[in-house]
Amino acid sequence: MGKKRENINKAKESGQVQDQNMANLFDYEIALQVQEGHEKGCPSQTNSDQETDEETFEEPPSVREDRRNIAMRMKERKFKALVEFRCRVEDAILGDYLFGKPSNKVGGEDNAKAIEQLKEITLWGVPLMPSKRHGGTDIVLLKFLEVKDYKVLEALEMLQRTLKWRKEFKADEILEENLVPGFENLTYQNSSDKDGHPVYYNVYGALKDQQTQYRILGSEEKREKFLRWRVQYMEKAIKELRFQPGGTNSIVQIIDMKHAQGPTTKELRSVCRKSWKLFSDHYPHLIHLNIIINVPLWYYISHTFSSRLKTQRKKSKIVIARPGKVTSTLLKFIPPENLPVEYGGFKRDNDDDFSPEDKVSEVTVRANSFEHIRIPAPQAGVTLVWDLTVVGSCDVSYKEEFIPDDEGSYKVLLQNEKEKKKGEGVRNAFYISEPGKIVITFDNPLLKKTKVLYRYKTKPTVPIYVLNKK
Repeated sequence: MGKKRENINKAKESGQVQDQNMANLFDYEIALQVQEGHEKGCPSQTNSDQETDEETFEEPPSVREDRRNIAMRMKERKFKALVEFRCRVEDAILGDYLFGKPSNKVGGEDNAKAIEQLKEITLWGVPLMPSKRHGGTDIVLLKFLEVKDYKVLEALEMLQRTLKWRKEFKADEILEENLVPGFENLTYQNSSDKDGHPVYYNVYGALKDQQTQYRILGSEEKREKFLRWRVQYMEKAIKELRFQPGGTNSIVQIIDMKHAQGPTTKELRSVCRKSWKLFSDHYPHLIHLNIIINVPLWYYISHTFSSRLKTQRKKSKIVIARPGKVTSTLLKFIPPENLPVEYGGFKRDNDDDFSPEDKVSEVTVRANSFEHIRIPAPQAGVTLVWDLTVVGSCDVSYKEEFIPDDEGSYKVLLQNEKEKKKGEGVRNAFYISEPGKIVITFDNPLLKKTKVLYRYKTKPTVPIYVLNKK
């Protein structure tokens, strides 16, 4: 990729490029930028490359060459598809058939005005006309190409259907609608994952009783309003994305089914199916990953046997976690400092003690053994604050105590829990009146190892008796 970039720069500097070929060179450069940005933002490809580098055996040169040739052919195919798609979109705009069939009117003032309006059309805030040379145009077009496996005509039809749906649904105006009352507790945005994708939580457990479901979904009008609210929230999420090479242009969606009703709630199933299909049809590849957590047994069995639940083309876009695996699953994708405390992370609203930049450490508690975390407290007159959470397949017991450096002083027992549930975050604090250390002891009596995440920091503190004297 670096050699291609170098050749382009040399061609420009040499002045040997003819004017009629400059557009082609520009097209190739833009596609190269998109490809570079796409590869930077694709964790699966990075992981694959790392795994290949870690292999202990060396492939024969012929195998490596074949793999390289296949990769080059795939890149060439995708590049050609992008160039063709750009041309067809440009033709559809200039021919006034971007929303479907070509207009019967040829020429005339009205037709010219319509074409001028189409030249300014945008999708998700990005100009669609390729000749405008906006950095995000190819990013948007690639989403439609990828979901259709780089079949240009199918991608164009999908784009046309999306634009037509947005016009009929009035999606560009939906942010101005007041749809929030009744839906406040169903969805919220909270921080980002390890790759910078914004993370959105959908809490379907808020619909756990029949009365609430009837109030929100009891009629066709209410279900239509709920659907518009889901679209409105997606449009708000899009405002947080950056459609530029190397930018974050998709979100992570977490669906929490804790306390959700069983499969008998047909209204909820119906509206969820509609919203899921709507996002698949008109928001291609804007959802980087769906993580469904606290999945009840009936849903898990249904998904396992039917395998109907799909996002775009790849089933790998969906991760399912039963109640006992929620924290460990979410931590694979979200750093602990960004994961809300109710899901076993460390993130709290309006947290005055810690920030996302504070370091998180981990310790493994082996099977049928003890493990200690020692937090030094060499300075008196400060408050030591710490967070911890247990991640793994088993519960552990633990205790917290302050042990002073002076052997003549007494130990202070801070916490003695017989059982610490996995996925439960704990925060504690202790005023340090003399040098010593905080020792947290974990007892794992089972035959499975588990992991503990923790962080700590000291805060200058003025004792209460000093404040009282003042």
